[in-house]
This record gives sequence, structure tokens and C-alpha cells, in this order.
Amino acid sequence: MKLIDIYIQEITRRLPEKNREDIALELRSTIEDMLPDDYNEEDIKAVLEKLGSPVTLASGYRDRPMHLIGPRYFDIYVTLLKMILPIAAICALITVIAEYFIGYSEEEAFINVFLNVIGLGIWRIIEVEIHVFFWLTLIFVILERTDKGKEQLPLTVSFKKWTPDELKDIPYIPKKKAISKFEVFGGLMWTTIWATLYFYANQLVGIYEGGGGRLEFVVPSLNQEVLLRYWPIVVIVIGLEIALALYKLIKGQWTKRMALFNTAIHVIGTIVFIVILINPNLMNKEFIMYMTDLFAISANQLKDWIIGGGIFFYLLSVAIIIYDGFLKARIR
Repeated sequence: MKLIDIYIQEITRRLPEKNREDIALELRSTIEDMLPDDYNEEDIKAVLEKLGSPVTLASGYRDRPMHLIGPRYFDIYVTLLKMILPIAAICALITVIAEYFIGYSEEEAFINVFLNVIGLGIWRIIEVEIHVFFWLTLIFVILERTDKGKEQLPLTVSFKKWTPDELKDIPYIPKKKAISKFEVFGGLMWTTIWATLYFYANQLVGIYEGGGGRLEFVVPSLNQEVLLRYWPIVVIVIGLEIALALYKLIKGQWTKRMALFNTAIHVIGTIVFIVILINPNLMNKEFIMYMTDLFAISANQLKDWIIGGGIFFYLLSVAIIIYDGFLKARIR
């Protein structure tokens, strides 16, 4: 039965979201009608062999034909695009950041450099993605038109003819349990953002005022010297978050072990966050004076609001993330 589930999964994942459930029910009914009453794994393989490659069936259900790249190479082409495009985007962004920080001058406001990096990074990513898309498409167009093989059946990623035995190497992943690449790269991006804010807090986190058509950094809110006292443990947390993201990318689904690893990382991160936040010298004195004058409150009230609110919302978000991880890990 598991082979049937995986076979249907391999077909429906290549189809539009709105049609998947109906087609899955239709396929399951067709397969069950073709099987004998007391069927075994060999009977299932025989039926799946008769139905053919999931790629072939999926292409038959699609609303639009594939003209530029035919069904023989289309699945390999799309798979490679999904693998290469995110990697190319990250590499492009890293090169832009490296270019700016190598030539960074303290005379220029760090927020302006940050905004310039984001703007140029977006354009560089678009440029690189266009190049990758063009050259990869050109390679497969040439490959499609130079293939002299008599059998034009779809090939797998390993460039071999599909057989039901390949389904044994593919895990069945329920939709709600699956980890998308967006989730993985979103996690990496969040780690990059908070790490940048941590190590450059005295130039990024604080009070800004508009003037002359640009933002001016007026008062830093945090004491950078206090923050840097904790840099070794912060670097460890960063490394653990990167390791978790790579683990998610490799596994592709939530498991009990991953949920425990996720919990451990967030518990460690929470302890580090609270220890740093309750340091009495963390907040810059000029920032405290600025905010107390602005809101007409005492320094102790301001600290209580920031520390209490920060701990409450951080604990709430961590509890939701941990609970969600265990919830998805239990799905079968």
C-alpha cells in the first residue's frame, strides 16, 4: 500500500494544487480496480509498471503542453532548476555583501550601506537567476533535440528509465509534515538578519531621524561592548541554527529527532537571550534618557517594559515554534 501512496504522491506533486485531491482519488480507485483481491507487493509493482512513469501520467493531466522541453527531460530540468536557483541566489547575495563590507567606510551611515546592499542584492539576484535559467534551458533544449533514442520515455534524475523499484528509495511525506525550501531558506535569512543586528547593533539598532531626504542614525539603543562579551555563545547559537536549516533541507520532513533538536536549539537561544537582556548595562544611557523624556516615564519603568515585553513575546514565539515542530513530527 505504501508504494501506491508514494506513486500517487509522485504524480500529484507535479500538478496544480487545486486538482491534486480529485486526481489522487481517481488514481487510487483505478489502481485498486486493477489489483486482485489478495494482492501482494509484486502485484502492485505489475500494476504500476502497466500504468507507467509518474512523470508521463502527470504530463497527461496537465492543462498546458510542454513544447520547449518535452516530457523525456522536463522533470530533470525542473528538478535541477529548483536545486540551482536558490544556491545561485545565496551566492549572489554573499558576493554583494562581501563587496560592500570590504570597502566599507565608517564615514557612511551603516543603515545607508545596509539599504544599498539590499537594493543591489535584489538586482544581482535577478541578474544571476536570469543567466542560470537561460543557460540551463538552452542546455536541455539542445539535449532534447540531439537525443536520437527511439524510446522517448521520461527519464529520472539519474538519466535512467523509470521502474517501480525507484519508489522504495523515495520516502512518503504527508503534506503537513513536509519542509519546504522556502522554510529552510527563510530560516537561514532570519539567522543572517538577527546576527547582523547583533554584531552591528551600535550602528543599526536605535533612534533614527529623517533629514535631507535620508535617515540619520541618532542614538544607539544597545551597548555594543556588553553585547560582544557574549559573542562566543552567540556564534554557537548561529552555528546550531545553520545546522538545523541544513538538517531540514536534507530530511525534507519533520521527525521526532528533528523536533527535539529544534527544541534544544530554541531553549539554548532563549537562555542566551534572557541572560543578555537582563544585563543592567545593556541599554545605552543616552537611549534611556531620550526615551524617558519622550514618554515621560522613569528609567526603571522603561527597562521593565522593554525587558518584560521582550521576554514575554520571545517565550511566546519559541513555545509556538516548539509545539508546531512536535505537532508536525507526529503526523503519519
